[in-house]
Amino acid sequence: MNVSPSKLNTFLLFKLPAAYFCGVRTKSLSDTTCIVSVKHRWINQNPFNSMFWAVQGMAAELTTGALVMSKAKESGKRVSMLVATNNASFTKKATGRITFSCDEGQKVDEAITKAIQTGEGQTVWLNAKGINKEGLQVSDFNFEWTLKVKA
Repeated sequence: MNVSPSKLNTFLLFKLPAAYFCGVRTKSLSDTTCIVSVKHRWINQNPFNSMFWAVQGMAAELTTGALVMSKAKESGKRVSMLVATNNASFTKKATGRITFSCDEGQKVDEAITKAIQTGEGQTVWLNAKGINKEGLQVSDFNFEWTLKVKA
């Protein structure tokens, strides 16, 4: 079974309903890139009439996590994955549709290959940027994923 945008969106409904009901949706997933979007609405707003930072975080994490899930599945090995650290910066109010993208699939490939070859856990930092409809960056997220091949 391949990981696809529709399967990820169904996964959200059943396993991460908060993200699903806030409107987080995977738009595309390729070998190198994942794109996720979310629209500012009443259910995901903060008191300042913009998107709550945690909703942006869910969308940003999904862009990186979907790449890791997809690559782990492709490897044919059982790979555990966990976010060890993350950080974010916010540069503009997030209103309207915000699109998050991560195009670092090659870094995930390298980390999983190294984990398989060495049998040791690996870490990889992945970045996701939130861009509004005007093309302006509203947020920047970094996630440190830990990867380990299960015995």
